[in-house]
Amino acid sequence: MTVSILLVEDDSSIGEMVESYLTMEGFRIVHAKDGEEALKRFSEEPFDLVLLDMMLPKISGMDFLKKIRQNSHVPVLIVSAKDSEVDKALGLGFGADDYITKPFSMIELTARVKAAVRRATHYIIPQEKPAQVVQIHQLSMDMDNLTVSKNGVELKLTAKELQLLKLFLLNPKKVFTKQQIFNSVWNDDYFGDENVINVHMSRLREKIEDNPSEPMYIKTLWGIGYRLGEF
Repeated sequence: MTVSILLVEDDSSIGEMVESYLTMEGFRIVHAKDGEEALKRFSEEPFDLVLLDMMLPKISGMDFLKKIRQNSHVPVLIVSAKDSEVDKALGLGFGADDYITKPFSMIELTARVKAAVRRATHYIIPQEKPAQVVQIHQLSMDMDNLTVSKNGVELKLTAKELQLLKLFLLNPKKVFTKQQIFNSVWNDDYFGDENVINVHMSRLREKIEDNPSEPMYIKTLWGIGYRLGEF
C-alpha cells in the first residue's frame, strides 16, 4: 500500500526537492504551497502523513495544524527554521508528532517520515473504547484492571505511576509538557512545581526501564516535555 503524504511548503525549490526524493522512495506526494490550498487538499482525500512548514502564506502552519486537529489524528511532521514555532506546536498541545529543522538532509527527512508512519501504524488504539491491553516492546498494560507487566512479570506501580504510564500509552504520538501531565494526572492547576512530576517520573522509570538513566519507554525532550519511546 502506497503511503500518501501532504507536503505543505511554500518554497518551490525545497518543495520540489522533497517531492522528488520522497517519490523516488516510494511515497505518493501531494504538494500544497500555502495554508489555504493545504486545507483544501486535506479535505478532499485522506493522507497518511503531513509534512508541514510553519511559515506559510494565507493560513499559517500553526493555524492549519489547529484546524486539522479538530477532527483528524493524522501524523504531522513539522519542517521549520524557527525553533520557537516548533516549541509551540510540540509543547502547547497542538498535536504535532515530530519535527526537523531547516536546513536538513534528505536522508534524515526520509528517516523521520518512515518513523512517523511506522509509529502511526504500530500503535493502533480504537478512539471510542481503549484496547483492553496495550503493549509496547516488553511492556504491557491492561487498561480495564490497570495492571502492568514486563516480560510477563507484573510490576507494582502506585496509582499516580499507573496514571502516568496510561497517559503515554493511550497517546503514543503526543508530546506532553509538564503542565499538561500535571493537569491530566493530578487534575489540578499547575504552578510550576516540577519536582512533583520529576519524582514520580523517576520512580516510574526505575520500575519500567532496563536502565532508568537511559530510558527507552518514556523519552525526555529537553525544554519541551516527554513522549512515548519508539521501538
